[in-house]
Amino acid sequence: MAEDRKAELEALLKKQRAAFTAARPEPLAVRKDRVERAMALLKEHGDALCRAMSADFGNRSPHQSMITDIAGTVGFGKYCLKHIDQWSRPEKRKVQFPLGLLGAKAELRFEPKGVIGILAPWNFPVNLSFGPLMQVFAAGNRAMMKPSEFTERTSELMAELVSKRFAEDECAVVLGGPEVAHAFSELPFDHLVFTGSTATGRKVMEAAAKNLVPVTLELGGKSPVFLGRNADLAKAGERIALGKMMNAGQICLAPDYMYVPEEMEEGAVAAVQLGVHNMYPRLLDNEDYASVVSDRHFDRLQGLVADAREKGAEVIEVNPADEDFGSSNARKMPLTILRNVTDDMAAMQEEIFGPVLPVKTYKAIDEAIDYVNEHDRPLGLYYFGEDVGERDKVLTRTISGGVTVNDVIFHVSMEDLPFGGVGPSGMGSYHGIEGFREFSHARSVYTQPKIDIAKLGGFKPPYGPATVKAVKGMMK
Repeated sequence: MAEDRKAELEALLKKQRAAFTAARPEPLAVRKDRVERAMALLKEHGDALCRAMSADFGNRSPHQSMITDIAGTVGFGKYCLKHIDQWSRPEKRKVQFPLGLLGAKAELRFEPKGVIGILAPWNFPVNLSFGPLMQVFAAGNRAMMKPSEFTERTSELMAELVSKRFAEDECAVVLGGPEVAHAFSELPFDHLVFTGSTATGRKVMEAAAKNLVPVTLELGGKSPVFLGRNADLAKAGERIALGKMMNAGQICLAPDYMYVPEEMEEGAVAAVQLGVHNMYPRLLDNEDYASVVSDRHFDRLQGLVADAREKGAEVIEVNPADEDFGSSNARKMPLTILRNVTDDMAAMQEEIFGPVLPVKTYKAIDEAIDYVNEHDRPLGLYYFGEDVGERDKVLTRTISGGVTVNDVIFHVSMEDLPFGGVGPSGMGSYHGIEGFREFSHARSVYTQPKIDIAKLGGFKPPYGPATVKAVKGMMK
């Protein structure tokens, strides 16, 4: 069975690559049409996709899904359409003196790579499939998408809708479990995009390396929140609570832990609690608050809390309506704040990916900076405060994929900023012109003038005085 699926995937890739090669050079109008069709799919079927996502999660706000997965992705498509012409223009480059005077020319052409694979996760199943697709299309490529089996209804609906809008040799959705994902990652694509965990990212990169397939890895990690001493606690608390509870914290950029001045810990925790109370006065029957996606993931999160409690952490459940979560099978989990955490706790060793928020304290901001630098480089880093010097100190002395100042997560929604990680949190990026170039081949083109440059420059045997002169000139 596995061999049959592998052969099927290989045949699909071969079909797309043949169509890509036969169609070259495709006019920009064809690229724009593909982006427009992808946008139209989302606009026309947004409500159905939101219903499917809610069913897959057990509960997920259609309003949240419409913002994060549908409208945001349509907006990104508009952004790509607006910039395709500019992005696609050849870029003039300089040639060494005096070649330019003699008529030599150099330029960089941004050309499509071919067929690009997109391995998408379950947490934002539409956005993280169609977001990269917009720039894959903008760069002139074909695409094969493998969405997550954890959001089965959404994946099946995307496959059905894509098959109606696109020829199979333009864009196709591949369904299946881990064995299909593994076979997918081993295909000799011209580029592969993966969004998911760091552990799985390593496996994907290893599989892609067998065919020397370049990869864009959008991973995760423990994204820290720094609270400066002059941070507005009320605003910071609410914004951190929103970032930690949107999608029930199942976001690669969710604030993973909070670092606060030791004398402000009580106030910071209270501010987060107040933010929860203001936004989510109840949780169990609140459609605005998402469920944890699966029993396995729910049990994992409960295990992180139990482990922290056993090792001495103070566990604070933020439960505004004092609801009985133990008697519910809705996989809903209140925001759980962990105080007095230590590095031997699992919650401080792995990405949480759920509504659990450890809190650490510092005497001086340098302690927090040193702690972040001693650990894997995170996907996001957040600083709250109005002290410009302290902010710049945090930013210049740490390394992260991206940064949001005085909020969390928001940098990913800036269409003109590249989004990506660094080190264990990922490599490569999309969004911005950088995303277009990620999915393009930068092809160098040099045009030699009619004059015999090699002879003039002393580069043609037999070597002699002209050669010696040229070398001396180059060494000056």
